[in-house]
Amino acid sequence: MDMKWVILLLFVINYPYLHLAVETDYAFAKLSTTWINNDFIARGRTNFADGSIIRPVLLNNSNPSNFPAIGCGFYGNRTTDSFFFVVFAVQAISDSTFVTTVLPQVLWTANRANPVKENATLQFTKEGDLVLTDANGTFVWSSNTSNSSITINQMNVSGNGTLQLVNLDEFNSYSDIVWQSWDLPADTWLPGQILQSGLHKLTSSISISNLAPGSFFLSIEKDNLYAFIDSNPPQMYHQIFQQGSETKQFKTGSLKILTSVDEISINFESDTEDFQYLRLDPDGHLRVYQWIQGSVSIVDDILTDNLGNCSYPTVCGNYGICSNGGSCSCPVGKDGDNRYFTKLNSSLGCMEADQLSCRSSHLHSLIELDEVSYFSFIPALSSTDIESCKRACLKNCSCKAALFRYHFSNSSGNCSLPSQIFSLMGTPQGLFSYNSTAFIKVQRSLVAQRPPSSAPSPPFIAPSPNDSMPEPPRKKSRIIMIILISVLVSTTMAVFLIRLCIRYIKQSSTEERSENNVDRDWENSLLQVTNLPKRFTYQDLKSATENFNKKLGGGGFGSVFEGSLSDGTKVAVKRLDRFGQGRKEFLAEVKTIGSIHHVNLVRLVGFCAENSHKLLVYEHMSNGSLDKWIFNRNPENTLEWKIRKNIILNIAKGLSYLHEECKMRIAHLDIKPQNILLDDKFDAKLSDFGLARLIDRNQSHVITQMRGTRGYMAPEWLSRKITEKVDVYSFGVVILEIICGRKNLDLTQPEEDDYLLLPIVKQKAEQNQLIDLVDKCTNMQQCIEEAVEMIRIAIWCLHNDPTKRPSMSIVVKVLEGVKTMEPVSDYGFLTSTVVEAPAEVVVIHSEPQSASILSGPR
Repeated sequence: MDMKWVILLLFVINYPYLHLAVETDYAFAKLSTTWINNDFIARGRTNFADGSIIRPVLLNNSNPSNFPAIGCGFYGNRTTDSFFFVVFAVQAISDSTFVTTVLPQVLWTANRANPVKENATLQFTKEGDLVLTDANGTFVWSSNTSNSSITINQMNVSGNGTLQLVNLDEFNSYSDIVWQSWDLPADTWLPGQILQSGLHKLTSSISISNLAPGSFFLSIEKDNLYAFIDSNPPQMYHQIFQQGSETKQFKTGSLKILTSVDEISINFESDTEDFQYLRLDPDGHLRVYQWIQGSVSIVDDILTDNLGNCSYPTVCGNYGICSNGGSCSCPVGKDGDNRYFTKLNSSLGCMEADQLSCRSSHLHSLIELDEVSYFSFIPALSSTDIESCKRACLKNCSCKAALFRYHFSNSSGNCSLPSQIFSLMGTPQGLFSYNSTAFIKVQRSLVAQRPPSSAPSPPFIAPSPNDSMPEPPRKKSRIIMIILISVLVSTTMAVFLIRLCIRYIKQSSTEERSENNVDRDWENSLLQVTNLPKRFTYQDLKSATENFNKKLGGGGFGSVFEGSLSDGTKVAVKRLDRFGQGRKEFLAEVKTIGSIHHVNLVRLVGFCAENSHKLLVYEHMSNGSLDKWIFNRNPENTLEWKIRKNIILNIAKGLSYLHEECKMRIAHLDIKPQNILLDDKFDAKLSDFGLARLIDRNQSHVITQMRGTRGYMAPEWLSRKITEKVDVYSFGVVILEIICGRKNLDLTQPEEDDYLLLPIVKQKAEQNQLIDLVDKCTNMQQCIEEAVEMIRIAIWCLHNDPTKRPSMSIVVKVLEGVKTMEPVSDYGFLTSTVVEAPAEVVVIHSEPQSASILSGPR
């Protein structure tokens, strides 16, 4: 028997999840084939030196020796459990053995914005559609070819780096290419691949390992190919072709403009016989890569000009100034004033000491930077003077800097007013044909003015014994009156305290008997609850927490301590602190969370109800509560956009389960960042069900005592007629806080108008400036469009009328991209009113400390 057939037979026996057609190579597959993203190929042949994993679905190893093998399959990292379906180039010894020291090169990615997890499924359906679904069955990506008028019967990878779905004729010859990755470029440009204006653009990845869409893109505009950084609007930082030219030549190839009546296209031509490609890298560079003798090297950098790295938008981070070949510094005023910016590092740039606020525009000022320019200069004012340029920026709240380029004298020039600032660049005289000055807008802090000092009091001179004078009669009577009143008050207070002590002694004995009765009532209530979690003794939990030694946090209705059970399981133990406190909430939590289970709800491991000891035992959440991460101004501990987006989806899924998948609808009634906990992978789970309310499916609403936290409570609480839609409102507030990095109700703001976030959101929405709300302390600028769209989802959830708010299941579908949200055009419902509750109801006031923490922050 041929050895290749033996290898193939062993391969299929040992790895049943890989169902390839039995052919002479692995470069194609037939219909109705399924691949599951797990270890269907031996680990030693898929793990590479950088920790990445390639799990091939197809592999074409028929290229000449100076070319790599081309395949498609799952690419990712097991540690992060994040995988992409890609076309890749790899150094292959055989059809299933790779050189692991030669890193795979990703040429195309299907699910860039939505990575999948372990055990995700790729299916080549009988209808001819290629479909990718995540491990939980969620749809992720499709080639959308099931409705094609041409029959599809084979999927293959070609040697030039393309995945294709094709129709073969009766002689198994190619008849039609119905779909190919070649037509949908991601960040890589292959030789012969044509980019068409209005149809194609290259978009960089966030990083080499994270293939999600990044900040940079190449696009054909008019008769040129431009490089942009994504902002609102996008900012151009390079153009490829010089005016009047049709070819851009580089060391081993060229880009050539192709024109027709209706369109302009650009073709990449390679002058070498080695495998070569262009890639728009995460730093904005367009580099030429070449595969030479089993390794990849950079042979050219097309965009870099005489400015070097300084001409790239992110080389020194936001507000960083690039000079002297790449050194970075922060803006400093001409008088040496450096208080407005703090240097982070060369990639993060400079952080504003005080963020610009449109509501405090009277505190805006400009710091002058001579011989400093910007990669993007779009004139807003032409042939103007420098003072007019500065005034125009100060009058425009969206303006972040006034950039002035002089003509032939210092009195006239052009003015640019960008609304977002990336890296600036030093422009010493002689480097350009123009001189330039940048005026950066900053926010001045309010400094309390010390009142003028009053005149000094005259020195005190003690009278001598010989200076004594007779005391006036009125003064003597006043002293006698004061003494009599003091004696009367003291006697009254003594009688009051004696009576209070007697009452306390009597009440203590009564309360002790009442406590025993309440405990019996609790026992009866707990006996009526089915599916109770494990019941612990007080001694068990005292031992697990080392006598409640390590306190993680507190607030709400108890303190939380870290502990370890006898089997080593790490837990968080919540203990009611004071006599009689939180009994109803304790019972509500045991009844509610003890009987339900969901991946986005904190699991109740058990409880203790022993005499006066009332404790709840939860799974331990290693990264603590969400508020510690989104309100933390330390840039090193801020959450990147991908994590924030995932947290929002996790919260939505948890609420959707409570509202729509349980036997009775469960309204949480206290959704806020302090009650959202993060595990070691930063997946979010809802916690603290002490205020939860069960709602029958046949009830339109319930009337209940007002409960919740100020700043998160929906307007309908004023009528006390509520549904689960109050959670949707709170969820909308939480989205805004996650995106904006500040609290909805923030009494630490310097001005009263800035205490509330919702009126600011209303103003920005009406001005179409939602981009200004995005937290500047994260890299969300790379995904600014997604962040703004998330704010719009939050606004949708904040309708005053609960019937106009979406259900949480609809929100989940919108977040997953399978449904579009209803447009909102009138933002009048975003008011500055905070729902205030009467004193007797259950309202938790949001404090700097978490209201409920089941674990400390990292």
